[in-house]
Amino acid sequence: MSPSTPPILRSKKYEHASLFAPENLLREARRQKDIPEGQVPSICLLDPDGDILDNLLSTNKAALNPYWACYHTKLYNVEYEGFKLGIVACAVGASFAVLIAEELFASGCQLLISVTSAGMITPNKKPPFFILIERAWRDEGTSYHYLPPSDYSYINREILTLLEDTFSELTVPVNKGAAWTTDAPFRETAMAIEQAKSLGILAVEMEAAALYAFAQARQEAVVCFAHVTNQMGNVEVDFEKGASNGSRDALELIAATAKEFASANKPFNGEIP
Repeated sequence: MSPSTPPILRSKKYEHASLFAPENLLREARRQKDIPEGQVPSICLLDPDGDILDNLLSTNKAALNPYWACYHTKLYNVEYEGFKLGIVACAVGASFAVLIAEELFASGCQLLISVTSAGMITPNKKPPFFILIERAWRDEGTSYHYLPPSDYSYINREILTLLEDTFSELTVPVNKGAAWTTDAPFRETAMAIEQAKSLGILAVEMEAAALYAFAQARQEAVVCFAHVTNQMGNVEVDFEKGASNGSRDALELIAATAKEFASANKPFNGEIP
């Protein structure tokens, strides 16, 4: 390998297991915090903005999960539309999101849904609206620890097929397409945005590429949605998410997704299209 190869691409053996496993961290957290053994709900949600959880807490619809042993976050149990969900809020960015994903699946999660706010790249309709992210441009670092270099990471093909006709009746439109995952939101330059537009990318966010790479490498079920709420502050009234800071519409989306998975009644691995 060339000396000019960046460190993130050196000494990678993707088939090798990590010596540091999420189970190790959870075991020690349980010991130190005297947390009992137990599992998280089978369907869990990453809520990077925290607005969904804030809304549920304000209406007394969320309660702390007593078994979640993560050092860095709290997990709340919620019952919504007949589904038991676990919600972790404010895990922003690729590395944090995947750290939490590793620990959730090690704790009993079987489906992880991420709903993250995003900036509009290719004008489609006026925000807010949702995008089911089919592929994510890998302009971050975490995905390269799970999969060899490539331009995109992808949603599982079977999951995409399952959700094909799921969202047509929702209050807020759900598009399907590509997102750009970045680690540096304040380095979204005009040149970078034009490049993303030329690739047909619809929105920019901070987690999907890494979560999909993790899902493929670990053969876990992950679905990422971009909640397009802004034009990166380049219009006078921006970052408007809708009713209850977008939580009402996001919960409708989450419930529809959970319903489809429940009806499928089958496991999904991380196979790409």
